[in-house]
Amino acid sequence: MNPELTLFLESQKQAIEERLPVLVEGLQAPQVLKEAMIYSLQAGGKRIRPVLLLATMHGFGKSPTDGLDVGCAIEMLHTYSLIHDDLPAMDNDDLRRGKPTNHKVYGEALAILAGDALLTYSFELVASLDDEVCSPHEKLWLLREFAKASGPEGMVGGQVADIEGENRVLTMEDLAYIHHHKTGDLLAFSVVAGAVLSGANEEDIKGVKQFARELGLIFQIKDDILDIEGDVGSIGKPVGSDDENNKSTYPSLLGMEETKVLLIKHTLKAKEYLYGVKMDHTLLDALTDYVVNRNH
Repeated sequence: MNPELTLFLESQKQAIEERLPVLVEGLQAPQVLKEAMIYSLQAGGKRIRPVLLLATMHGFGKSPTDGLDVGCAIEMLHTYSLIHDDLPAMDNDDLRRGKPTNHKVYGEALAILAGDALLTYSFELVASLDDEVCSPHEKLWLLREFAKASGPEGMVGGQVADIEGENRVLTMEDLAYIHHHKTGDLLAFSVVAGAVLSGANEEDIKGVKQFARELGLIFQIKDDILDIEGDVGSIGKPVGSDDENNKSTYPSLLGMEETKVLLIKHTLKAKEYLYGVKMDHTLLDALTDYVVNRNH
């Protein structure tokens, strides 16, 4: 891995992981609820979404510290979606990142409420940003785009399409819709939010958004590959779950060889968009390679 990226990942991941429990512990809320929230927040993970936001700010020459709470808000929302995904009514998973899933530890009712709490608190965090970090207009824009990326036109809509796609063969267009919204929209928001917090111009914001949409697709294609070729010890949950749940994936539609060709194609397109943006591309370029080459 790129040495600069390794250092950045380690430092920013540590900052995020130190900040997350502090934010939750400070809430005036039932202790068991805070424990359930923190349990899933501390279950590990790549922290790829907040790191993308902070790397984008670094690329535009801004201090990542100013984006830390927005990064934590994105990670909280992502974590809520994982808690709910793991429930018996959804994917019915017993393990997440090598640890028992939230409902296996706290029960289904509290797991649902912990997810709800993380979801709603994430918006409170963004709304509470200091005016010195972003203007009221920028804050309103962030809240609207955050809601759109995670709501019915974004992640939730993608999840519904994913559920409806079980037990039937999807078209490539159907699969692209699911992945753009279920995974890609929140990843794209992470990058675009970093650009907005950095005061980037409209042209550069458009460029990083195009890059991020490709990155979201790369992320999901790689996930599909790892679900077949990955190692349970590295992934932290059973492999082959997509096949067991009769979900259409890129390998099931294209075969593994063509899926890997598609991964390369979208990687090249992502970098083409990235190189068109006036910024230091080093970290985002290395992060793209990290997503492509990861083993979990």
